[in-house]
Amino acid sequence: MTAYWIAHVTVLDPVKYKDYTDIAPLAFKKFGAVFLARGGESRSLEGTSFERHVVIQFKDLQTALDCYHSQEYQAAKLKRDGHCIAQVAIVEGLAA
Repeated sequence: MTAYWIAHVTVLDPVKYKDYTDIAPLAFKKFGAVFLARGGESRSLEGTSFERHVVIQFKDLQTALDCYHSQEYQAAKLKRDGHCIAQVAIVEGLAA
């Protein structure tokens, strides 16, 4: 069953945040991630407003978790820590 990584991000320092975006794709590629939404225009209708919203599809929940906890992603995450406010959730998709 597919799973989705849903992230909401507000970038505080675009120059430092680029260090994250330069290397994070290595992890996503390794785990077969498919980006369904990444940035672009959005409207926050309820709750905390973030400037970027990202939805990434994985083949299953375990693969999404493995990607997040991978050495590659954690190295990228260290580059963004302190340079953005992020909220990340991984959710299992519905059966077709």
